[in-house]
Amino acid sequence: MATNNVLGTVYETLLCSPGMNETVKIDVKLNRKIVLLLNSVIEACLGKEGEINQDLIRLVPAEDVSKLKEFADDCLTKAGLKELSEKMKQLSGK
Repeated sequence: MATNNVLGTVYETLLCSPGMNETVKIDVKLNRKIVLLLNSVIEACLGKEGEINQDLIRLVPAEDVSKLKEFADDCLTKAGLKELSEKMKQLSGK
């Protein structure tokens, strides 16, 4: 548990560092397999319907969590995997 507290403190410190709110442009080229996996990992960390179920992600402001969800959704849409992702959620009962 002490490790989680140290990690939380470090992460909170990094989030407050100068320049962390600056927008950066990232040109990413990923294959569809990685996009689908990335989206699944993000959703697993964020939990169902906004419930946050991971220690580290609890430190992230709600606005940033929302942006992360938007990013994951945008990746799926651009990769043409939105419908496939929805069907997979239905199969897994999420």
